[in-house]
Amino acid sequence: MSEAPVDAGEGDADEREGADAGVPTRADLGVPDWEDEYLDRVADRLLHNYDLEDDYALGGERFDLYGEMRIESRKHFLHPSVTYGNHGSSEYLYARTSSSVTTADLERLVALGHDLAEGIDPDEEHFSTDYTFALVVPEIPEAVRAFVDGFEDRTLLRYGYYGHYEVNLLVVAPDEEDLVASANADVEGAFRLWEGDEPRRGLVGRLAGLFGR
Repeated sequence: MSEAPVDAGEGDADEREGADAGVPTRADLGVPDWEDEYLDRVADRLLHNYDLEDDYALGGERFDLYGEMRIESRKHFLHPSVTYGNHGSSEYLYARTSSSVTTADLERLVALGHDLAEGIDPDEEHFSTDYTFALVVPEIPEAVRAFVDGFEDRTLLRYGYYGHYEVNLLVVAPDEEDLVASANADVEGAFRLWEGDEPRRGLVGRLAGLFGR
């Protein structure tokens, strides 16, 4: 599943160019390196929007990559001290490599997502919380593809007055350049390394569009 290693000199040059351009480097952001080259390259696409960790354990499950992103939107009237329409959104990403995947594995992760949602502090400023589980595997079984492709799991909190939370799934076989994701797994673009350098707009863009209305 790993790819040919990147020349260390090229990596150092990229790091220097980033520093010279004023762009925060991994060292600046405290982002670790992953031994799995695929996940390491995915992390490169996430590090400016997510707080990233490696070797993350949760609810009896272990994940190679964990990411957390929080977005707050505040509007003000005449003066910044007079605010209204404050909303907050969060996304939690849990990714790991595996030798295989079954629908039972996915159902277990969905259940974990609902368990995590019990920790949400619902109020009128809560807009959304997303839990996205990503599995990196050698190949995607057809049963898994069908399960993920048709999967959608959004729960309204107090009929939507306190926003909602959503569980998303993503399964990718990078050596096969194959990926399937549930409808609102906006982070999927970061996992499509074979489609160029720019992921699709993702959660940040979707929320910017909503909050900007």
